[in-house]
Amino acid sequence: KFADKPTIFKLCRQPKSNYIVIPRVSGENRIYVPIGFVSSDIIASDAIQFIPNATLADFAILTSSVHMEWMRAVAGRLETRYRYSNTIVYNNFPFASLDEKDKETLTATAQGILDARAEFGDSSLADLYNPLTMPANLRKAHEKNDQAVLKIYGIDKTATPSGIVKELFTRYEKLSKNTKG
Repeated sequence: KFADKPTIFKLCRQPKSNYIVIPRVSGENRIYVPIGFVSSDIIASDAIQFIPNATLADFAILTSSVHMEWMRAVAGRLETRYRYSNTIVYNNFPFASLDEKDKETLTATAQGILDARAEFGDSSLADLYNPLTMPANLRKAHEKNDQAVLKIYGIDKTATPSGIVKELFTRYEKLSKNTKG
């Protein structure tokens, strides 16, 4: 029956609103996985994980150094590259509770990242997130976002990657204890 309609996708998983795009595999040398925030007119390929109905605050947390350290600690690997999984990385990430002020702050820092990217409209995310050539204004936008997320999580801005991971696992442990019967 599907052969009668070759232009129709057999399985339509296209989000109907803005969504976050996370590549399934990303280079281990990148500071940040090149996560996208796109509109529903961009077709979601099978090479990505995506989060439908996403907000800029969600994007800010997921593209932060806090989430990147979690991803580095728990993600699988494809050779030496990170393999992002919704079941291992995303579903187990201890998201912070956000109040309206937090959401406003994160929306602003996320927009700062998107605005910095837009200055390089002809560049791909792979180009922009090359650790050797990442534009200075994009790096600064990420650093501003990182500081906001660290503050929301109550993590000192001078925390080491292992300190960030330790705090996240402490939060994860508390969350997992609260969900057990």
